[in-house]
Amino acid sequence: MVRSVLNIVLFSCLVACSKFAQAEADGYGPSVSLETAKQVATSAAEMARKQNFRVAIAIVDTAGNLVYFEKLDDTQTASVEVAIAKARSAGTYRRETKVFETALSNGRTAILGLPGAVPIEGGIPLVREGKVIGAIGVSGVTSEQDGQVARAGADRLAQ
Repeated sequence: MVRSVLNIVLFSCLVACSKFAQAEADGYGPSVSLETAKQVATSAAEMARKQNFRVAIAIVDTAGNLVYFEKLDDTQTASVEVAIAKARSAGTYRRETKVFETALSNGRTAILGLPGAVPIEGGIPLVREGKVIGAIGVSGVTSEQDGQVARAGADRLAQ
């Protein structure tokens, strides 16, 4: 009984989130390869270096498992776990973590009850041919700047 109520509450929260932004992809595809993960991280790191941002960059597969990780010199140690959590959140929910941040700032505190949902910008699903193949998470500067670095990585798939 309790479990079914929890599932209904979580489903309702997800439906409510969808009004803030639709999922970027329709389902999951094959998981990101190591080579693609490195390319995505390289693009993100290049952008971060140009801006003199010290960030951690995590790439996860469709199950949220870490595929590739990079931490720029002198990045705060807390950013390691935050970057991984942002990537997992973006991949698991097939939407940018900014969606959760926006929902929370608009008063949707129920977001805090979603398992693994990180309401901080900087996590973006990696989409190829309309399917999520993994996600990127970035942490180390402001959430908006984390999002810019993550976008630079995610956009690599469009090239």
